[in-house]
Amino acid sequence: MEELSNFTLNNWELVAAFLVTLGLLLFNIYGDQLRGFSSITPEEAIRILNKDDALLIDVRAKDELSKDGRIKSASHIPLNQLKNSLNELEKHRAAPIVVVCRSGQRSGVACSQLKKSGFEEVYNLKGGILSWRNAGLPLSNR
Repeated sequence: MEELSNFTLNNWELVAAFLVTLGLLLFNIYGDQLRGFSSITPEEAIRILNKDDALLIDVRAKDELSKDGRIKSASHIPLNQLKNSLNELEKHRAAPIVVVCRSGQRSGVACSQLKKSGFEEVYNLKGGILSWRNAGLPLSNR
């Protein structure tokens, strides 16, 4: 035990880096559960959209829709307008909601906002529209 204490004191930078890395790894693994929503693959999203009649929300900026393409059934609500659109979404409170952006980061923020507003079943499309395209799933340019 004394050796561990000596190692820690003599190599505190190394130990601190290890602890930070471990914390980031754990947050990456369990972060969605802590935030209250799940990240799902494109295939899981299709299952939820087809089986549970889920709402699909695209939170990208308008210019990104034409640039990267969009999922045909998605409702477009840019992230910066989501809080103002919560009343419109109220009728979908009981339904599952799948949120998509370009890479999965902004949609994660949107999922957190929806959960804080009381929406129960919220999903983040992991990897965003890029993972949808990489899975070979259809996109529209309109």
